[in-house]
Parts: sequence; structure tokens; C-alpha cells
Amino acid sequence: MYSIDLEDRDQLNEKLGGGLPEGAIVLIEGKYGAGKSALTQRIAYGLCEAGYRVTLVSTELSIRQFLTQMHSLGYNRIETHLLNERLLFLHADLGKFRGKRELLKRMMEAKVMWKADVIIIDTFDAILRNDATFDALVRQDKGRSAALQIISFFRSMIGKGKTIIITIDPTNLSDDVLSPFRAIADVYLEIEMIEVGNEIRRSINVNRFAGMGEQVGDKIGFSVRSGIGIVIEARAIV
Repeated sequence: MYSIDLEDRDQLNEKLGGGLPEGAIVLIEGKYGAGKSALTQRIAYGLCEAGYRVTLVSTELSIRQFLTQMHSLGYNRIETHLLNERLLFLHADLGKFRGKRELLKRMMEAKVMWKADVIIIDTFDAILRNDATFDALVRQDKGRSAALQIISFFRSMIGKGKTIIITIDPTNLSDDVLSPFRAIADVYLEIEMIEVGNEIRRSINVNRFAGMGEQVGDKIGFSVRSGIGIVIEARAIV
């Protein structure tokens, strides 16, 4: 297991049964604003604190924005992990490209990206939607076949003991594309979000958790607080 423990800061590691399994595909699914990025940032920081090497690819944040975000969540040793090369941060700036590019091919061939113990891609659906070959296959109703090709590459990586975490907004992909990733994921977490008055309540639905160290509950309630980061809540969305 890859521990993501942050001692007494939160109970996320405990709620996940002691961390994330080695050599696994982890799917974190949720709509825009659900908290996918905050959760992956917390996971990345916990991994670095535990001494693991992490690659974090963001389609939304530049390095400056990422550092600002991490400090706003109270993850203040982030520069240390970057300087010590425990963390490799890569900004996939999709906005600078005119038209679609061969993003998946470039990503798979970027050897430095896959040297880490854990590779996090946030958000993966943005890369899929902006990849020329993938888009062409989807237009030919071959979305499932395209997804399986990517999964084959992921399998080759997890065969080397690496864990791959991808975040997906399900509203951006068809079920034909999304279902293979759901089916193959060793860990499948789905974030729900509802508004109760002025309060936003979030919950992680644990749909699948293979290779758990200890028992993992079906739901994990959490919030994201400035200066604190992820906070596990006693209540969850029912």
C-alpha cells in the first residue's frame, strides 16, 4: 500500500484502509467543482510526505497556480518536495494548441513522467477530448476501442508496480468511452456534491476498492477548507 498519511491532520488515509494499493488504476469521478483536484492534491502531498515519488499532470493549473492552491490548503512543504524531486508537476496547457493534437501519444512517450511511483492525471477527460486520434475514433463510434487501447498502456505501467490515478468528469464523456475505465479500475471513487442552504456537502462513494489494507467504508464525507485542506466529516451524503 502507498500510505498517504498526514499524521493528525486528517483521517483520509485511515478511511481508505491505509492508503492506495500498489500497481493499481484509481478512477476518481465527479462533476465540475466536486473536489476532484483538491482530493488529488491532498493525495499527492501525502505521498510526497511519505517519501514516494509522484508525477502530477494538471490540465487546469500552471505551476504558479498550483503552488498558490497548495498553500491555500495548508500544504506548505510543497516547494521542498518539488526541489527534492519527490514531485514532478506538469502543466498540460491545452489552451495553447490550435486544434487537436496527439496528446495521448506524447503523454505515453514522455518517459520522465512514468518514472514516479504514482502518476496522477487531473483531469484525464480533458486530454481525451483534445486528442486528435481519440476524437476521430469517437466520431467513428469506436470510443470503446480507443479507451481499451489506453487501458492496455496503463496495464503495462501498473505491471511495473506503479499506481495511476485519473480524474474524470462523467458529463464530458459518453458511457461508451467511460464504461471501460470504470470496469478496469481497481479503485473506483465517485464524488457527490449537494448544496444544503449555504453549505456544500461532499461525499466520496467507494464503488470499488481492490487490495485494501483494512476495511474501507462505502461513503466518506469530506469538506475542503482554506488553510486546512481536506477535512473528513462525520456525516456523508445519504
